[in-house]
Amino acid sequence: MEDKLRPIYQERASQPNTLGVIIMEKKDRQSPITDTFDTILFVIVKEADEPVFMKHYTYEDRKAAMHIVSEDQLKEWLLLGSNRKVTEWLLSGRVVFDRNEYIENLRLELRDFPFYGRKIKIGIEFAKLIRRYMDGKAFFESRHFLDAYNHIVHSLHHLARLAVIENGFHPEVTVWNQVKQIEPEIFKLYEELVNSEETLEKRLELLFLASEFLIHSRTKIGASHLIEVLDTREQWNFQDLQSHEELVYYSVDLAVMIEFLIEKNVISTRSIETKGQGIYHRYYSVKKNKKTLDL
Repeated sequence: MEDKLRPIYQERASQPNTLGVIIMEKKDRQSPITDTFDTILFVIVKEADEPVFMKHYTYEDRKAAMHIVSEDQLKEWLLLGSNRKVTEWLLSGRVVFDRNEYIENLRLELRDFPFYGRKIKIGIEFAKLIRRYMDGKAFFESRHFLDAYNHIVHSLHHLARLAVIENGFHPEVTVWNQVKQIEPEIFKLYEELVNSEETLEKRLELLFLASEFLIHSRTKIGASHLIEVLDTREQWNFQDLQSHEELVYYSVDLAVMIEFLIEKNVISTRSIETKGQGIYHRYYSVKKNKKTLDL
């Protein structure tokens, strides 16, 4: 099918705005990596009116999809890990156009996975983990076991992704295959939740206890990025934190993570008077004896 697609991607490659073009072929019939398509044309552009633009094609009994993605959108996906297929396309796809070795340099960066980039991704993933764990526990204590089950499954996924990133790898679409090799303890928890013959209530009770230990053991590395940002000022109000260029990606999970760290005695709060009687602004700072997170 590439012969038929060549004029399409060559037209894109001839445009000065195009940074690179990758072809990703379907590996096997069951593979989810190409979203049911036989071929993916992944086009990276410097700038675009729309961050993501897609076209679908068909030829004989085959189908192809072209994804045109802006550089900014690609960077956001890679930072947040919100589109894992793209990471695999970048690392495993066949490069058919590469302006000034843009894709080659991007691949080197992805494989090296600089520690600072990992630290931000770990922070974001840890915040998501805390959110799911705390919401799930609240549902469990209210005896809404199916809702609690949903949240604990998601929290285990975040825990799995966190473990993969912590070990210097990018989470793949088949993240549980990675975790089975890297952190078998987490994989066993997932198996127990899904396959155990215990009652749902008992399974959840055991999982929350085990998860609490695993979360505690990862608090130091999981919170290190947020603590580094907090430590650049004496104190912060929440809006300033939420607007910080590196914390904006924590989104709705930031407030929950801050409350978790207050509970763990890592972050302290300070009340400053407002014009309203008995109402105070709440400010946040790192506890001076907790900057190294000796938890």
